Amino acid sequence: MRANCSSSSACAANSSEEELPVGPEAHGNLELVFTVVSAVMMGLLMFSLGCSVEFQKLWAHIRRPWGIAVGLLCQFGLMPLTAYLLAISFSLKPVQAIAVLVMGCCPGGTISNIFTFWVEGDMDLSITMTTCSTVAALGMMPLCLYVYTLSWNLEQNLTIPYQNIGITLVCLTIPVAFGIYVNYRWPKQSKIILKIGAIVGGVLLVVVAVAGVVLAKGSWNSDITLLTISFIFPLIGHVTGFLLALLAHQSWQRCRTISLETGAQNIQMCVTMLQLSFTTKQLVQMLSFPLAYGLFQLLDGFLIVAAYKMYKRRLKSEHRKKDTGCAEGCHKKKSASLKETSAFLEVNEEVALTPGPSVPMHLHTALEPSGHISSCT
Repeated sequence: MRANCSSSSACAANSSEEELPVGPEAHGNLELVFTVVSAVMMGLLMFSLGCSVEFQKLWAHIRRPWGIAVGLLCQFGLMPLTAYLLAISFSLKPVQAIAVLVMGCCPGGTISNIFTFWVEGDMDLSITMTTCSTVAALGMMPLCLYVYTLSWNLEQNLTIPYQNIGITLVCLTIPVAFGIYVNYRWPKQSKIILKIGAIVGGVLLVVVAVAGVVLAKGSWNSDITLLTISFIFPLIGHVTGFLLALLAHQSWQRCRTISLETGAQNIQMCVTMLQLSFTTKQLVQMLSFPLAYGLFQLLDGFLIVAAYKMYKRRLKSEHRKKDTGCAEGCHKKKSASLKETSAFLEVNEEVALTPGPSVPMHLHTALEPSGHISSCT
């Protein structure tokens, strides 16, 4: 199978394509890592994250799917368009341009769910968006690829990994369903499972990233242009997703969720589709992009989480200063009130001990303290 892109501006650099040395064992090991480790990671993560989902809130998102609609618009509207514009702007080679476009047309990955949990996003919306985007990929992936490759005149048909999509749905929905049930029956235990799952998920993400780099070291002879695109592509997804959610008047919690869902793509699905559609010779120039994209989306996610944690710490520090100032002011008010009350009691004792005519009631009223002990809220 060959990709011929004669009339596309994205393929202006139709020069001789360099062959990068890589053996079939590297691709075999890489496929094994992405298949086995990703499946295990997905199952464990989705079960633990499902323990944070409440069925009533999940059903509310399904009944009023405004947040889901915004997320799907970002996933299959902004991301494929961004991929197409990047391929044209950087004048990529034909096979490289297709790799970028396939990545942009993939659904959201489960990595977004754990990052959403770490930034205290809407977990119900996050899991619903991941599931809905995976289901929608059955029709939206071929549609987007057909629309954006019309001007590229491909000689071969791109193979949609329907089996991979089905496996993703099974690994996504079944663990989440068990997690929701555990959260319903044993809410206390579900919180413990959620904390453990978040830690294990973070470790697995790092393991997958390191294993991908080590096992695919023969595929890292990519040009600087493709690495630059793999770095800015997820950033553009995060920023545009956040802005579109903000324009749609979504809450800050949902904006964070939609932003992470937009920039995080399903790397395994992209790799599988490229392997099904192209020869080994062509894969040499293509596989480096999804691998680099996966590493950079991990890096972007950790940076977003770190920035959010710093922001939350700053807010807590400001609240502590405010509470300290309020406590000091409250203490001064209480001291002044106590002094005034003591003075009032001393005056009453002097009046009671001094012999003479009885004091009228209006004088007693005049001697009452003008203030009272107040609490600081």
